[in-house]
Amino acid sequence: MAHKIHLNTLSGQHSFMSVKQMAWHGLGQVVDQYPTSSEAIKYAGLDYEVAKRPLFTLNTASAACEEGSSIPEVQVPGYQATVRTDTDQVLGIVGSKYEVVQNRDAFAFFDSIVEGEGILYETAGALGKGERIFITAKLPDYIRIGNSDDVITKYLLFTTSHDGSGSIMACFTPVRVVCNNTLNAAMRNKSNCISIRHTASAAGRLSEARTLLGLTNRFTSELDGLLNHWAKVRITDEQVKKLVRMALAPDNTAVRHIQQNNLEELSTVTKNRCDKAIEYAFSHPTQLLNTTKGTLYGAYNAVSGYYQNVANYKDDEARFTSITEGTGRNKLQRAFQLCQTFERFGTLELLNN
Repeated sequence: MAHKIHLNTLSGQHSFMSVKQMAWHGLGQVVDQYPTSSEAIKYAGLDYEVAKRPLFTLNTASAACEEGSSIPEVQVPGYQATVRTDTDQVLGIVGSKYEVVQNRDAFAFFDSIVEGEGILYETAGALGKGERIFITAKLPDYIRIGNSDDVITKYLLFTTSHDGSGSIMACFTPVRVVCNNTLNAAMRNKSNCISIRHTASAAGRLSEARTLLGLTNRFTSELDGLLNHWAKVRITDEQVKKLVRMALAPDNTAVRHIQQNNLEELSTVTKNRCDKAIEYAFSHPTQLLNTTKGTLYGAYNAVSGYYQNVANYKDDEARFTSITEGTGRNKLQRAFQLCQTFERFGTLELLNN
């Protein structure tokens, strides 16, 4: 059973729903029309709650119980069990700081970013005993870069676990998730990924993720025409290297050294960071397409791809902060300005910042 779709013994139904297309495993509910969130959560069998309950173990130091008396117990400190309240199934063991994100919160997350924008619920389901859930929503359009056939169907994927084994995660993916295998495939092909730990700040972080992903989608739609244009603007390899270095430069002094080709004045840390980004720019598969290789769009995509896929972060929280409000965001803004300058003047001018 590689699909791992949960079978609810109370309802006799598998916890999975899809729109119009039957999944390969043939399980769950197929609906003809895109459902609302309140409909989807019921179709997918996700209308259950998860609670934290105390853990107990036998108190072997106590005297043996008399016949008919209760077994002496002692509570396990610092840990709790996550339990489905409808079936009383134990889903996992978590620490005391772990916070449950209910399934309804996942749909609320979607509703908060899709209101009025036409994002459509495609699939949703639960795996195992219900310890992991997934929801995919189809975005209302697609991105086509240049005149190529590189059409990316965009799904917004949300997945979380109730057993302490993973973080809350939201990302864009080209994969329509229908089971455990496709969930793993989607995670291998994800982009713009936001990962949030199950702590007391999860709700606030989820709100920030909503804002980021919403802006990303609107930003992509608004810039579709510009990115298509940049995919037609040619740029030499040396110019790509200079643009990447200038975008990643730590300060204006370093930008000036790069513009004047005084690379020996850069710190070792800056040189290594730029070398990794340049390697990504010329070797990653997404950089070798007709629309990215040797184009201004490819140069911008190299900087974006570096911060999404290559840059090292202390943890997911640090990565999130960098991309949303820190270094990553600032460098992408600089790369965008450089691309605008190159498009207009054909040169890489010193930034006035």
